[in-house]
Amino acid sequence: MRIATYNINGVKARLPRLLEWLDETRPKVACLQEVKSQDAGFPAEEFEKIGYKAIWHGQKSFNGVAILADGVEPVETQRGLPGDPEDEQARYLEADVNGVRIACIYLPNGNPLPGPKFDYKIAWMKRLRARMQQLSALEIPCAIVGDYNVIPENDDVWAPKAMESDALMQPESRDAYARLLADGWTDAVRTLNPRGGVWTYWDYQAGAWQRDHGFRIDHLLLTPELADRMTAVGVDREYRGREKASDHTPVWVEISTP
Repeated sequence: MRIATYNINGVKARLPRLLEWLDETRPKVACLQEVKSQDAGFPAEEFEKIGYKAIWHGQKSFNGVAILADGVEPVETQRGLPGDPEDEQARYLEADVNGVRIACIYLPNGNPLPGPKFDYKIAWMKRLRARMQQLSALEIPCAIVGDYNVIPENDDVWAPKAMESDALMQPESRDAYARLLADGWTDAVRTLNPRGGVWTYWDYQAGAWQRDHGFRIDHLLLTPELADRMTAVGVDREYRGREKASDHTPVWVEISTP
């Protein structure tokens, strides 16, 4: 069972690339972020044509998350991150697929800082941790995947100096991420790439892709029940180099059948 995450940066703008990736790699579950589509405009029928069922949580022009499953219907378990009833941003969606609880997240960027956007990011991460603790207590196979907008370690970025003032690398951001791991969650990519040097994002500016100036902000965190079944992880790097690509590229983990 392959579980993938992909910040698509506009599901309509990147639809040909997204369908291409799905058709060529066939992940069992594909979690999308930054779909940038209202619910009514989400192109679910395009995914159904190639065998994927979808649920989504949309928002006009910004944010938005979706979970696609190959040949099965994702059973929604939570829409929106609990903990702040006034938060209307579409950043969290959770479902059961083939006996695995999967949450798709688009964590706030937090720039510029200091300021309300960074405060929102840190508060959101605290709420995320609370939800993840609830899921851990269930003792079920669970994966929380998506764009975390956190560069966890210095070897997760091409040049730490270049990003040191960014919200993605602030001590508060890194500490909040580290607390998730300390609670018992496994960072799938880091576990199988302990020396770092794996990028999932390359900016459109300054020839970042051509110069390989990237960093890792797309993560797959697994409960012990699922981490024990992890057999492989990968980054579909080549899709970043295709025409009209997202600035992120897909990241995935393979899970064995229990």
